[in-house]
Amino acid sequence: MSNIVYIATSIDGYIAGKDGDIKWLIEFPNPEGSDYGFSDFIKGIDALIMGRHTFETVNDFDTWMYPVPVFVLSNTLTALSGKWAAKAGLIKGDLKDVLSQLNARGINNIYVDGGKTIQSFLAQDMIDKLIITTIPIVLGGGIPLFGDSAQLKFKHESTDIYAGGLVKNTFIRDRGI
Repeated sequence: MSNIVYIATSIDGYIAGKDGDIKWLIEFPNPEGSDYGFSDFIKGIDALIMGRHTFETVNDFDTWMYPVPVFVLSNTLTALSGKWAAKAGLIKGDLKDVLSQLNARGINNIYVDGGKTIQSFLAQDMIDKLIITTIPIVLGGGIPLFGDSAQLKFKHESTDIYAGGLVKNTFIRDRGI
């Protein structure tokens, strides 16, 4: 079982700009038309857990981009809304209970997405791998990838460099085993 983060950040560590703006991600030049390894990554994923705010952002997308089951983590929502509501399920509860429910359904390799959701997983030391693509832009504020958590050590696994200066680093959680 693995809980994996696959995300892009600005040089200064933000996953979205002020007011949740992600236009800088979409508008960044991509001369090669690359998906930066996303299609290979998603082949090894059983499902995606994202937070409510991330799902609200996804509802503004023109196309649904997830070929795996998507679960929206929220302890306050009673139902999902928006144009992609039928494509996702609502899941709530303590993270350990949520993972137990998913594991019981044969869902073991989970893509974790969304700032607060990632931070919650990190705070409970429940992230096994971080795949972070740094985009050469300084946003100067916004939604940070990392919040308060205990110190967690990771081992560098690999680095990929893409056109335009994008750098993707993969880190594996070092549990001292």
